[in-house]
Amino acid sequence: MTTLIVATHNQHKTEEIAAMLGEHFAPITDLTQQPNRDDHPAPEETGKTFEANALIKALDASARFPDATILADDSGLEVDALAGAPGVYSARYAGENASDADNRKKLLTVLDGNTQRSARFRCVLILVKNGKVLTTCDGTCEGRIATAESGDGGFGYDPLFIPEGYDESFGILPAETKNQLSHRGRALAKLKTALSIDN
Repeated sequence: MTTLIVATHNQHKTEEIAAMLGEHFAPITDLTQQPNRDDHPAPEETGKTFEANALIKALDASARFPDATILADDSGLEVDALAGAPGVYSARYAGENASDADNRKKLLTVLDGNTQRSARFRCVLILVKNGKVLTTCDGTCEGRIATAESGDGGFGYDPLFIPEGYDESFGILPAETKNQLSHRGRALAKLKTALSIDN
């Protein structure tokens, strides 16, 4: 078993990843659980794509923790009526220090009255060891944006996102269902396949 550090301060994200990758790594931690975690500023996510930003985060964490395997994720929501926005700016759609609730409120406001609600979650995962990229995996989940929030499960835009083939949002659907359908779940499934091949 190999120690895995997820290059995030988002513990919800870490919990999702741990639920799906637990049999491959032990333990799975993130940046909130590391010594001197507040002494190092988060890298600036200047990439124009999810892959570029995931790589920035992966290499930054790998430089800090060279003995660990690092998994970095960059993901977000692409809304067709908004030409793919918020995209790489999903976490800061309503501003640099926006909360999830702020971002959802802005999205509902921008889409108010718009009947074109198709959207997708997109995720890119990069696995790095000693500054070397081991593998890159991606995943998408198609769906639509609801006209109002529903449910208090998940995080981010989950209470607004209804996956294709369902009538309930990720805020209502069980975690097990979300993990099978979600962009991150699909990217992690590819990662598990890659790990099995490598092993």
